[in-house]
Amino acid sequence: MATRILDREISAAVAQEQPSPDEVNGPTAYDLFLYPVKDGMPQIPIRAPLALLAIGVVLLGGYRWYQMTYALTYGLDAFEPEFQTYFMNAFWIQMTLITIFGAIAIPLLWFSRPKDVLAMTPLQELSRYYLVFAIMTVASVFVVVILALYAESDAAWHQITIRDTDFTPTHIGLFYYAIPIGIVSLAMAFIWLHTRMPDYYHRVSIPLCIIMSGPILIMPNVGFNEWGHTFFYAEELFAAPIHYGFVTLGWALFGLGGFIIQALSRVHTLTMTAKQSQEKLQQAA
Repeated sequence: MATRILDREISAAVAQEQPSPDEVNGPTAYDLFLYPVKDGMPQIPIRAPLALLAIGVVLLGGYRWYQMTYALTYGLDAFEPEFQTYFMNAFWIQMTLITIFGAIAIPLLWFSRPKDVLAMTPLQELSRYYLVFAIMTVASVFVVVILALYAESDAAWHQITIRDTDFTPTHIGLFYYAIPIGIVSLAMAFIWLHTRMPDYYHRVSIPLCIIMSGPILIMPNVGFNEWGHTFFYAEELFAAPIHYGFVTLGWALFGLGGFIIQALSRVHTLTMTAKQSQEKLQQAA
């Protein structure tokens, strides 16, 4: 059974009262970008989440503009040459790029994992949690945007046009763009948290596993949904029986509650430990 780091064993640096390598060499510009520090105390990161938000606006907003510009003009008939030019080419390009990015980024995160993760001080670990909360805030915006501009538009599209193929302009944007990006992002977050956070050293977070399982578990229902709509179920109603399996994704997101409880519990422990360390330093002075 995996061993969890106890509160009294927060890190090797605290137990031995030795500075971590980052404290000896000083933080790099990359560290300050992700984990800003002021007067020796970690601060809530602003630049990194804003950069991520800007990337999301470009990727999701730009793609949405592309859909609105060309879908009603060249996306109504999948057998027209223009559909192949404007949408099937986009499908192959985006799937190739997402696959390549995931195939590089996910192993890179694993093989570049630090070997001395337990040497992280409480303040350094606290700064990592600040970054996690900031990214979760940005990710919540992306989820709302995807549901509103991609999932809802997909249902609206199929209510007013005839589905002549599994590859429609809105499907290509939702099932083969937004959701794959989300899956790769979740996989990267899962590996980062379990290789760079002391609290997850040699153990696995069940809430994070539940979140990760959501997009995977709906894959069979995606195939069933497309088959059903193509051959025998023309209505695009949210309450349609062939949509029932999609609730698995929503249920999986409830795992966020468990992860937040884990994170806040750890933040409380780190805060109390850092406070006790400062009090000891003040008494020694």
